Amino acid sequence: MYEDILRKLSQSSFRNRFHLSDQDKQYVRQKGIETIRKHAQDFIQKRIAPEVILNDGKQTPMRGHPVFVAQHATATCCRGCIEKWHYFSKGYLLTEKEQEYLIGLIMLWIDRQMLEEKKQS
Repeated sequence: MYEDILRKLSQSSFRNRFHLSDQDKQYVRQKGIETIRKHAQDFIQKRIAPEVILNDGKQTPMRGHPVFVAQHATATCCRGCIEKWHYFSKGYLLTEKEQEYLIGLIMLWIDRQMLEEKKQS
């Protein structure tokens, strides 16, 4: 389901420059993947899903949490990027199914970043 969008995102020089830092990876290992998923759910629900977002386009920092990095890499960082890449229009509350799609994409990207680390070891 995610392969097409991940392939398209990988062709974007902006999206392709995002990678988890060693500190981000350590955070994922310390907290565990389920906690990271809960953080992703919380960030999407509170910062992305609402009908109106006053600071849309500026609500997701570029770093400071693995989910933030993943959001920029997967174009799930703001409703403008979501509209452009995932075709969910602005101006309505994202459905639970749409939120789960975004969270799943974020988590898949994080999983792949963590797997790359294991392959390099």
